[in-house]
Amino acid sequence: MDSNLYVSIGVKLTVALIGLLIMTRLLGKKEISQLTAFDFVSSLMLSELVGNTIYDNEIHLSHLLFALIIWTILALGLEKFIARFPRLSRYAAGTPDLIIRNGVVDFKAMKRNNLDFAQLGMLLRENNVFSLREVAYALFETNGSISVLRQKDPEMFSGNAKDQQGSVSLPAYIIENGSINEDTLKRLGRDRTWVEQLLQLSGITHHERVLFAEWSDASGLYYQLKEVRNE
Repeated sequence: MDSNLYVSIGVKLTVALIGLLIMTRLLGKKEISQLTAFDFVSSLMLSELVGNTIYDNEIHLSHLLFALIIWTILALGLEKFIARFPRLSRYAAGTPDLIIRNGVVDFKAMKRNNLDFAQLGMLLRENNVFSLREVAYALFETNGSISVLRQKDPEMFSGNAKDQQGSVSLPAYIIENGSINEDTLKRLGRDRTWVEQLLQLSGITHHERVLFAEWSDASGLYYQLKEVRNE
């Protein structure tokens, strides 16, 4: 193996590292824990692409740069496209699953996400929660972590979890970037007519004007309208 090949591999590795760092920053991923299943598959494909180009003598540095640029454009374009249409985001990146609802464990949801109680306990402990009685709601996120909304006074709960009446309500996004979240409405047992009536009570005639709307059984509707552009 001649020295030119060593230099070529070193240059390709350096360019690949810099290119991957730039791509990661452009896509806005600051931590590994923020990666979704879609991002993980994308990273595997990108690593295979870079690995094959580094050790192939017939592929030059310009080919590696071209591949990185095209992949970055495609990935960034897809991210922007998904952000423009929230419904597509739910299909591409998945949606959080409610594992614990009002203090009651949804065992079907656990099985759907291949979770057992040992794993659930570990994820709860990562949130400094050491007893299920402390949990009002728990969401299994798309990146494999759990988000917890605690009971206000967990010590008052004992006996059958299904017989308890918690005082905590889980907020939910019913509108995202002007689009009504049908999955959330289904979980809440509501429909689009209910959303339209809520908005009308707040003086909003079209849901497309709403940047986000959050509903809580305890606090009601909380929303923000989109900025009106002056032409």
